[in-house]
This record gives sequence, C-alpha cells and structure tokens, in this order.
Amino acid sequence: MFLRISLFLLLFCTLPLVAQDNYSATGISDVLKENANAVIRLDQTDIVISSRNSMNIKTTRVVTILNELGLTYMKASETFSKPGDIKSIEALVYNSEGTQIKKIKRKEFKEHSLSEGSEVLDYKILYLDYTPVQYPFTLVYTSEVQTPNTAFLPTWSPMEGPFASMQKSVINITYPAGLGFKYKDYNFGEVVLNKSEAGNTLSLSAENVSAIRSEEYSPSLYKIRPHVLFGLEKFHLEGVDGEASSWEALGTWMNNSLLTGTDILPVETQNKIKALVGNETDDFQKAKIVYKYVQGKTRYISIQLGIGGWKPMAAKDVDRLGYGDCKALSNYTRALLKVVGVESYYAVIYGDRNRRDIREDFVSMQGNHVVLAIPYKGDLVWLECTSQIHPFGFQGDFTDNRMALIVKNGEGHIVRTHVYEGKGNTQLSKGTYNITDAGTINGSVQIVSKGLQYDDKFVFETQSPDELDKIYKSRFKNINNLKLKKMALQNNDSSQEFTEDLSIEAEGYCNKSGNKVMFAVNAFNQSFTIPQRYRSRKMPFEIAKGFFDQDEITINLPEGFTMEARPENIIITDKFGEYTTEYQMLAPNKMLYKRTLTINEGYYASSEYENYRLFKEKIARNDNAKVVLVKSN
Repeated sequence: MFLRISLFLLLFCTLPLVAQDNYSATGISDVLKENANAVIRLDQTDIVISSRNSMNIKTTRVVTILNELGLTYMKASETFSKPGDIKSIEALVYNSEGTQIKKIKRKEFKEHSLSEGSEVLDYKILYLDYTPVQYPFTLVYTSEVQTPNTAFLPTWSPMEGPFASMQKSVINITYPAGLGFKYKDYNFGEVVLNKSEAGNTLSLSAENVSAIRSEEYSPSLYKIRPHVLFGLEKFHLEGVDGEASSWEALGTWMNNSLLTGTDILPVETQNKIKALVGNETDDFQKAKIVYKYVQGKTRYISIQLGIGGWKPMAAKDVDRLGYGDCKALSNYTRALLKVVGVESYYAVIYGDRNRRDIREDFVSMQGNHVVLAIPYKGDLVWLECTSQIHPFGFQGDFTDNRMALIVKNGEGHIVRTHVYEGKGNTQLSKGTYNITDAGTINGSVQIVSKGLQYDDKFVFETQSPDELDKIYKSRFKNINNLKLKKMALQNNDSSQEFTEDLSIEAEGYCNKSGNKVMFAVNAFNQSFTIPQRYRSRKMPFEIAKGFFDQDEITINLPEGFTMEARPENIIITDKFGEYTTEYQMLAPNKMLYKRTLTINEGYYASSEYENYRLFKEKIARNDNAKVVLVKSN
C-alpha cells in the first residue's frame, strides 16, 4: 500500500546539555508526568547552514521513558546515503536514580535500507534497538549529521505527540545572508514561544508543555500542535540548486531540474501505447487506456520523498524494470500520456488518510507523495499511479480534498484535489427479511456504495471467502449466529459503485418470552458507535468525512401474530446531521422500514463534543428500536 511518511528528514543530533546533568526520574514534576508515557527532558537542535549546499545539524535528546508505551519517543535514529553523512552518534542509558547503566556506541546501532530495488539510491537508517531492563529509564541520545541538502530544514515542535510532555525544547539556526532564510509558526496558543534573533541566528524555545491525551475524534496532530516551518529561498538538493521564492518559481525549478528529460520512452513502447489507444480521440478515454496499461505493467516500490530524493526515475527505466516509487510511476504515466497527446500535471501532495494540506502560505519543499492530474473539461482528473486496483480517476480519502502543488506549463500552482461532498458518499440499501414464529431471521439485501463509502469497500473483491465472512460478521454484529448464504460482490470501475448482494439467516434473532416475540427492526445497518464520554475534554473534534445512508427494508412478520408495539416515526435534526425513520404497515403481516442518516463533515470546538455524543447516542438508541409481536389465541 501507500507509504505515508513525512517529507522532512527526522534528524536528531547532539548539543551541550545546558545545565541538565541530573537524569533521575524522581525529579520530574507531577505536572509533566500527568497523562505521560514519556517526558522529554531536553530536545535541543543546533543547525548551522554555512552555504547553499552545506548544513550541519547537532542535537541532544534527553528523554525519560516511564513505561513500555513511551518507547516510541526514544527517536534515536539517523538517515544517510553515505557513511560519512553521520559524523557521530551515541546513546547513554540511565536508571531511575540517574546512574549510568549503559553506553551505546555507533557500531552497536543497527542499520536498515530504506530503498527497495537495485536501480535506486541506497538510502539507509541507523537506529537504536534498545530493550530496557526496567522502567523508568532515561536515554541521552546525541548525534551530528552533515548534509549538502538544504531543501529540507527540520520542522520544530515542542509537542511531539499524545502522552508525551516536554520539559524544554530548543532550536538554534545560523544561516548566511542572501539565501532567503524564512520561518513561520503555527498553533502557538497556550504554549509560549520564546524567540530571539541575533545577527543571522534564530533561537526558539518552549518549556513545560504538558502531555495531551488521545481523545476520540481529535483532529490529526499537525492541525493542532504548535510547530514552526523553516525554509530557504535558495537551496540545494541532491546536487542541484533550487529556488523557492514563490510557488511559481518552485514549480519552474521542479520542471527544469527534476522533470525535464525524464519522460523519454523507447520507440517500441511509444508504438505499443499508440496502438492500444487506436482511433480514440477523447482525452479522458485515452487516459483510461494508458492508466490500465500502467496498472498491468508496473508495481510500486518505496523510495521516500525527502530521503530518496525528488527527481523521478527516468521513464525508460521504469518501462524496462516494471517498478518505481510514486514519483517514478506518476512520471512514467505522464510520459505515456504525452505520447498519445494527453496533457497531464505532475502533482506533489501529502498522502495520508488524515487530511493534510501543503501550507499555501509558506513556500517550501513540502509533501510526501506524488500523483498525476489531467485537465479535462475545466476540471482536473486525479490519478493514483501507485495503485494496481484503484479505478481510473478515483482518489479516495488518501489524497482527496487537500492542497497540492502541480507543475503546469512549466510553473508551480497550488490547487485543491477532488472533494467528495458528504451527500455523494452514499450507501443505499434495499432488501427484505422474514421473521419466523421460532424467532429466526432470513432475508437478503442489496447495498450500493459510492464516493468515500465506495473507497471503504471496493477492496472487498480482493478478499478471500474466509476474510469476507469475518468482515460481515463484524459489520452485522447485531445478528447473533449469523450465516451468510450468499455474498455476491460487484465492483463497477466506470461508475465507481460497489454493489453487495447478500443473503443471511440466523437463529435466535428475536427475544421470545411466553407468547411474545421482540426484535430490532434495523437488522442490516445499525449504528453502534457512541463516542466516549469525557469529564473534561480538552481537544477540538473533527468529523472528517460526511456521508449519507438510505435504507428501505420490507419485513415479513410471522403468521398468527399481531403487533403489540412498534417504534414511532422520528426525525432528529442537528448541526451534525439528520436522522429519520419511518414505519409503514403495508399489510397486517408486512411492514416497510425506511431510514436515512446524514452526517455532516465539520471541525468543532471541544465544547460541542458532548452535543455530538448525545446526537450519536440518540441514533444508536433508535437504531435498536424494537417491535413486539404477540401470538394470537
């Protein structure tokens, strides 16, 4: 699947300890330990940019790991392409009393390749693999890295993630005049940002940042955590000087330095793709043919943006090898489209199911993924060229609705990718089920999904029967003893619709008591999830995807029974969405159940969360509403 790794190099290097030589865990304040699995005592980075193509980074990181869950915050690693890139690297381990118990030198760090395939640059990671003997313990990690690449200056944040507090975080950047050094801070509200500038040195720091809890429906961390972006207008990347004074200029540099000359294809391949397209004249249809060809010929390998470089592998090499990363496969598709006269734009984005924009107000090398955009009838058709199963022109929630940098007519432009509106993310269900006097249920339902609900399900066609059995038993967990009698799945690539034809039966669906039978009317699409209650919620919350469900189910009741009780029709309307149910008696033993649910996408303050929780609670309660039947004498 797709690699979702940050564009920026994770660079952790060494510095003097600024009067911090007490590594005892007992001295940590209760405020910093609250909600924390790790306390970062000091995270200090010095960056010295001596020229456009020379940068030295030193960091000292002192972190007390309080329990096993805090191990993720050791973060003792460096990436490199040549052994000489890492000037030094070392770790010291202290016990809870602050006594040193281990010294780990460079030769004891482990090495792992970050590149796949023999034709690509061999970027590697040197990392600490340490198994603690007790908790808490304190790790002091130091390193020094030298690099000619100044395109990516590390992002700085005094908040690294949930359940980790920060005692002190410092970054100092020294830069030469004339390179257009710039920075911009985001989300510093309650966290105090200390700032000083002396000559060509910028110093930023923050202290005593408490740990945040992970809370349901919280926005992705990058949207809320305080952080600072840094960049140079005149930078260097993998042997090439670059310009980032504007998005137009950055796109021009990408076009001229990264893309030009990479789209040459062998004559045989050009002839093959022309023959496949044949007499087709519509650009959309030609692009579909090319996309299908790429999916059948190539496979994805991982070479990370920001680590493996930004220049795509030449199209002729992808053609010969049959593989490439996101840059290479998007560029290869671009080259094939060019052969048949279809214009396309190389596009850099952040690929992640938690939506993340390229920051339009800060021109710099951003993004972690490349896709392709095709202009068609005043709009853009987006292609995920790394996927062998995605339909043509379908993005899904990995790349939808976010700002992207496209290279168009030799310049850079910021545009938004396709937006799947809530009402377009549909699931339409129509079916019938029978209730027997023994309390069993049997029936069938057809479910048609579109938009982001299609994105959730079209991969089902690749699953085995056993895997599908598990999926549906989890999905219909309200039906005990479920047996799936039929699972017919159809993926319509052209209309981007996924159809599920299911037949089920189950004993004991109804509760029986004497001559009465009781069952939940909504058998096929119950909403079970009620958001967790928080006594004092801190974080804002986000409904990331809106959607619309519509159900129409006919229910055949057993002969010899009359209806003693049934739910009332209901309409629940809120800013978060709308829920309706309707119960119609078509005959004495036949009922039609209609249900709609609309959930609106949105970003809300923490104070709104309890209202949303209550809204979802009402839906779940009504989805479990029951009919009571009584047997006639």
